[in-house]
Amino acid sequence: MGSRSRLRRYGGWWWLVHPILLLLLVAPAQAAPRAPLIWAFGDSLTAGYGLPPAQGFPARLQAELRRQGVAATVRNGGVAGDTAAQGRARLLWGLRGLKARPDLVIVELGANDMLRGLPVAQAQANLDCILAELRRRGIPVLLAGMRSAPNMGADYVRAFEGMYPALARRHGVPLYPFFLDGVAGQRALFQGDGLHPNARGVAIVVRRMAPAVRRALATNAAAPRSS
Repeated sequence: MGSRSRLRRYGGWWWLVHPILLLLLVAPAQAAPRAPLIWAFGDSLTAGYGLPPAQGFPARLQAELRRQGVAATVRNGGVAGDTAAQGRARLLWGLRGLKARPDLVIVELGANDMLRGLPVAQAQANLDCILAELRRRGIPVLLAGMRSAPNMGADYVRAFEGMYPALARRHGVPLYPFFLDGVAGQRALFQGDGLHPNARGVAIVVRRMAPAVRRALATNAAAPRSS
């Protein structure tokens, strides 16, 4: 068959297929979904006090979430010794330092207020301001509660432990009732100071808390984002 005959036979098909091929070649690739960014904002418990960074709460939580199929990045926003007032004072520059809007902030503060015997009303007011600012910015929160040492007295214990559920209700955020659940009271899971969990203790904290983090991420991902 001559070349002109071949062109006459196939030429029409070529001009039909050619634009389709061109579109496939130049069509942009489907963008992969962005990995959730979690900010662990708290005190020495989230900072991983006394532990190598790889064994601290943020790194262990990130590893656990990824093991469960959640490709999250967990950034450390813990500062050892911080009270709720000190956390409130650094909230805004901490958010700016992330360089991106977090998909979830784990707020874990108040333990140092209790250990110093500071008024519960003061801690509650500062936590209230932190939660209000995050809500104003449309940033989802998981509030992590703490228990009081019993030697603070019954009235203090009742007020301190009651402030976390009250704040969660007021701001409509999920509450993880006790950050040290499963670890508190077990000396073998703490460092020598008796206050900060060791690597084994952090592993338990993370394992127990991960489902609440996943639920918070899933709930917030399903909710419409404010503009």
